[in-house]
Amino acid sequence: MNPQAAITNVAALIADPARAAMLLMLSDGRARPAGELAYNAGVSAQTASSHLAKLLAGGLLSVEREGRHRYYRLTGPDVVSLLKDLASFDTGGPVRRKAPNRDMEQLRFARCCYDHLAGSLGVGIAKAMLSRAYLADGGGKAFVVTGDGAEWFGRLGLDVARITPGRHGIARRCLDWTEREHHLAGPLGTQFLALACTLGWLQRSPSTRAIEVTRQGWQALKTHLDLERQGI
Repeated sequence: MNPQAAITNVAALIADPARAAMLLMLSDGRARPAGELAYNAGVSAQTASSHLAKLLAGGLLSVEREGRHRYYRLTGPDVVSLLKDLASFDTGGPVRRKAPNRDMEQLRFARCCYDHLAGSLGVGIAKAMLSRAYLADGGGKAFVVTGDGAEWFGRLGLDVARITPGRHGIARRCLDWTEREHHLAGPLGTQFLALACTLGWLQRSPSTRAIEVTRQGWQALKTHLDLERQGI
């Protein structure tokens, strides 16, 4: 496809506020029904159906059938990266902002980004791993796990040698759209989030992308990474 036409087509799909809201809601990697996406976007079911059809035709969404129900999800992490890059782009012009509500503050602090941890907590954890030399710069978007890092992850119960690498290895940088800094993504980021939930450090919200740190989690983050909420 002509690059100009590709940019124009994708930009037109994302530019609609309702479609953008649907795409952002799906950026935690979960599949959701049309009714939930319509409610989140503030549109009717009929309008949502039209928007979803366009996103499906444009290749940004896929759909799964479960009985009579249809569940929509992003076609992959590349779509998440595209949304995050657009969200973090600053034109430098004046922006009118609503005062953040409690739900938005929770999402900004800690949330799922497709399949890994994002928000100020995700950025803080990545910085702490770098400062302790558990991770190092691998060039481009890649992180590399150091020997000390492999030992540390192993003590937590995560054998990095058994992780299947992705395009950027087992760990990569992911630009956080609220913090404008990088958090940990890639296969290691996915498994670290899953492990933190298994250990009881973090709890996923059943209805949003928000993630809550438990009391046990704060104790563990202080012990392992010297992180406290007031410092994040």
